[in-house]
Amino acid sequence: MEEKKFDIKSIIGLLLISGVMIWMMYNNVNKESEKMAQEVEQKQIEAKAAEAQQLSENIVAAASDSTKLNALQATLGAFSYSATLPSATDAVTEVSNGVLTLKFANKGGYLKEVILNNEENFQTKEPITLVKDGNSFLNMEVKTLDNRILNTQDLFFEPTLTKEGDNQVLSMRLKASENSYLEYRYVLRPDNYMMDFGIRTQGLQSVVNTTSPLDLQWQLKAFRNEQSVSYENRYTEVFYEYDGKKTDYLGQGSVAETKENDVTYIAYKQHFFTSILLTDTPFNNVELKSENIVKDEKIDTTFTKNFYSSIPLDFKNGEVNYAMNLYFGPSDYELLKSYDKNLQKSISLGWGIFGWINKFLFIPIFGVLIKFIPHGIAIIVFTIIVRLVMSPITYKSYVSQAKMKVLRPEINELNEKYAKDPMKKQQETMKLYSSAGVNPMAGCLPALAQIPVFYALFQFFPAAFDLRGKSFLWAHDLATYDAVIKLPFYIPFYGNHVSLFPILASVAIFFYMKMTTGDQAMSTPPQEGMPDMGKIMKIMIYVSPVMMLFFFNNYASGLSLYYFVSNLITIGIMWVIKNRIVNEDKIHAQIQENKKSEKPKSKFQQRMQQMLEQAEEQKKAKNNK
Repeated sequence: MEEKKFDIKSIIGLLLISGVMIWMMYNNVNKESEKMAQEVEQKQIEAKAAEAQQLSENIVAAASDSTKLNALQATLGAFSYSATLPSATDAVTEVSNGVLTLKFANKGGYLKEVILNNEENFQTKEPITLVKDGNSFLNMEVKTLDNRILNTQDLFFEPTLTKEGDNQVLSMRLKASENSYLEYRYVLRPDNYMMDFGIRTQGLQSVVNTTSPLDLQWQLKAFRNEQSVSYENRYTEVFYEYDGKKTDYLGQGSVAETKENDVTYIAYKQHFFTSILLTDTPFNNVELKSENIVKDEKIDTTFTKNFYSSIPLDFKNGEVNYAMNLYFGPSDYELLKSYDKNLQKSISLGWGIFGWINKFLFIPIFGVLIKFIPHGIAIIVFTIIVRLVMSPITYKSYVSQAKMKVLRPEINELNEKYAKDPMKKQQETMKLYSSAGVNPMAGCLPALAQIPVFYALFQFFPAAFDLRGKSFLWAHDLATYDAVIKLPFYIPFYGNHVSLFPILASVAIFFYMKMTTGDQAMSTPPQEGMPDMGKIMKIMIYVSPVMMLFFFNNYASGLSLYYFVSNLITIGIMWVIKNRIVNEDKIHAQIQENKKSEKPKSKFQQRMQQMLEQAEEQKKAKNNK
């Protein structure tokens, strides 16, 4: 029986794929975070909040004492009128539109609590909370005519809740008098994650310095909502649109910041949920900051990142008037796209061709499947579709390997005949390829063609909101890891648990590589002056599954399920091609027939021949000297 050997050229594609896999994994691993860069600022905010709380208590105590009340009004300055209103308490106004439950605080006039009614936290199974217990604030710095700085989060707004058709309208006014005020206006539509949000002033020219913009400050400390801290934190970041339709994001370092003009939206994106501020009038000189507050991913944490924006609001004709929107809801591609404001660009689907594959192929196909079948079954059907579409490439790759296998005895003869003359050996090998009509790169190119699909899938599954909370077999949530064993210790790069789907995927890829490259790698003779590719491939058969086992242990079980099924299907396709489609005897006969007629050389073969001839001439010239 002929001994199976491995063709050196066919390994190039697999090595490139492995390299891309390592590169992608490396770029998705978070760096260790450092100390908070804004501790001083945070302490100042806390001090101001404590001062405002004390002021609120003093107002109630001084209500019957005109002398004390006058002193408090002087402290409040321009907006002392608001301190005398009945709304000058810590009361809240609660509003619900079906999908959202919102609580607005009188003190500060901003959202004190945001609850997504239809989504659950992985631990408590209670509705997802994006804003609660002071993790977020919306503050306006107001500069008075006597150059004092007032913070609206310390002052009291007067709420007025009305209805406009099916919409609920909440007006929060910070009054300097009955007819002069700063107003926040919120409009909630039924069953909608997007609300209108307006900021305007009226008649404040007598107390506010209108030559300086109002500084709108928006902060959010993102709650942890998913099982894997590292996985969620990897996809928690600030996105923003600026300069027309350009979209960018802040990096994943311990502290990242930037300053931009013409900003049309700011998205505090968590892995599967996002908070977005949009504006009809672009913001200028916007400062954006993102701070990683996960100090140790081995330890459970309440928060992942701290986001902060400073947004100047300009006066026009002595007044501020900005029409904006606020979005609190899922990071769902189709949902965000439906608002027609480019919000879907805040979801990372890959750049260039990778993003196109996801947007125009994978998202539509998967979206149709989950309408009719359970999500776990949909992943399997989706995998079958992708592998069947890619099967012609698999077929071409195997046919190329078969041709190289048929030629291997003749190549071995050339290796032995010209063992002491590597240059001559390469020339004769190229002549053999040319006369047989075989392209040694034909096995590599099909493998390279699969890289865009591989990377697109790697971006698709982490962005698939529809998988969140959907179970399959032992996996309780296809959007996170499927732990079957909890370890009492932490393994670096692996974690403190054992996920089953990555193990199955690793076993499948081991047998696939063993089937396609194992015997060939072990029998490939080393080339003089070249690395022993046979040994390298033999090592890769074991290294690749281990890499998958480690890197995928903390990834979404849906992604591991895909690769497990994909490798099983590929093994089946290769078996059918090998045993039912490709006939090596016919390939051998065709190669012998090709040798009888002169075949035109491909451009690759021509270039290789020219390079070898030039190298031979240089060698002769060197020997003559």
